Amino acid sequence: MAFDLVIEIPNQPGALEEVAAAISDAGVNVAAATCTGPAETAELHILVPHAEAAKHALQISHLAVTREREVVVVQAHDRPGELADMARKVAHAGINLDLVYVATKSRVVFGSDDVEGLKKALGQT
Repeated sequence: MAFDLVIEIPNQPGALEEVAAAISDAGVNVAAATCTGPAETAELHILVPHAEAAKHALQISHLAVTREREVVVVQAHDRPGELADMARKVAHAGINLDLVYVATKSRVVFGSDDVEGLKKALGQT
């Protein structure tokens, strides 16, 4: 099981370092991260195997997780068309994706409000 945690951070130098340091100091590995937001704040998504430990470490550092959810992580081959093949399976199952990003070790992270259907479509059950 993997979890996507969302942390609202100020869009300024050092903000990512503060989050990454808090989590690593707690011994939690960040398996993926993506950050968007050109305004004053940015939305940082991190993939962690242990949500509670990461949330606790962030809380101690006065950083808050604004959203948390289970996501589906799929091992991928680093080749043209791989993402299209996975997306096709999800689409044919009628599952709407609302989150996609790449993780370490050639893995792809998928989020949907139908996690069980997503797992089934991607062969994760």
